[in-house]
Amino acid sequence: MRVRLTLLATGLVAVVAVLLVWLGWMLVGEVVAAVPQLPPGTPVLVEGVRVPAGELADALGKSARTEVLRVGSIAFAMVVLAAGLVSWVLVRRVLRPLHDVTATARRLSAESLDARIGVSGPRDEVAELAATFDAMLDRLQAAFDAQRRFVANASHELRTPLAVLRTEVDVTLADPDADAAELRRMGEVIRDATRRAEHLVAGLLLLARTEAADTVPSEPVDLAETVPAALDALRAEARDRALRVRTDLAPAAVTGDSALLGRVAGNLVENAVRHNVEGGWLTVRTGAEDGHAVLAVSSSGPVVSPAMVTELFEPFRRGAGRTGSGTGLGLSIVRAVARAHGGRVVAEPVEGGGLAVTVELPLRAEAQAPSDS
Repeated sequence: MRVRLTLLATGLVAVVAVLLVWLGWMLVGEVVAAVPQLPPGTPVLVEGVRVPAGELADALGKSARTEVLRVGSIAFAMVVLAAGLVSWVLVRRVLRPLHDVTATARRLSAESLDARIGVSGPRDEVAELAATFDAMLDRLQAAFDAQRRFVANASHELRTPLAVLRTEVDVTLADPDADAAELRRMGEVIRDATRRAEHLVAGLLLLARTEAADTVPSEPVDLAETVPAALDALRAEARDRALRVRTDLAPAAVTGDSALLGRVAGNLVENAVRHNVEGGWLTVRTGAEDGHAVLAVSSSGPVVSPAMVTELFEPFRRGAGRTGSGTGLGLSIVRAVARAHGGRVVAEPVEGGGLAVTVELPLRAEAQAPSDS
């Protein structure tokens, strides 16, 4: 690229120089032709040669044009050479940020994503490219850091039930007096640990599949119809904890995957029940608002700081002070499903303790038409 730009700049200078020499050659001829004529017979010497007065103008014009071509050729060569050298140096300075981008890209790896170009100077196109490259590196580093945390957390979560399984088996096998009751207790512990691992793996697979999905099935779904099944699955647990459950289920027609949208309602209700306080409350609301289908779940619970809300959507983040069991993937799956359906999910703390989560999805076309009319 440097060679091409240098040749282009030098070529442009050469064309301009040729035009200037040609214009000089033409102007000299015109100026000499305008010289007043001498009387006939007047002796004139041109470069030591006697020239009749009538031929003076032609002789002067030819001599001047020859001199212009001679001097112009020398000047042309010097200008082109100088233009080539100056262009080579200037192009090198202009393209230096591009070399920095290339050198930085060569040095990059998963362990050295903190390298940045940091171009200073005027905000031209090259500096803008370098700034864009630095911004891309920031996003890549954030993605790699999130991936590392995800892998570390997943490994830790999977290691816990496996450690429980191994400990229970080792302890029971080391006890020569273990009876049927002890073996039954070990079997129940192993069953709970395997169920926890199974739920974790299923959640990880669902999260990965949802985040990687380009499209989702286009089937009509009413968010209001997904709530009763979610409440029925947690009704016994909510009754045991003396939770007051209120619902306001208005039609909220969307297009998407009924299984995934049912999982959204299930995860939100499950979080609201298991991360609640004894004798607390739980509210589920669906409807159409501002051209969106809305599923909102609010509940009492431990106090959640505003700074902690965003972190709750990261995998395996349960929040400080939150109670209840789970894999920490519930809100991550909710966010992934909402994005896959072209929507979004927002959360905010409830005054006095608790969390309010709202999922907004595009309304189905036929459901939006009446409100538009």
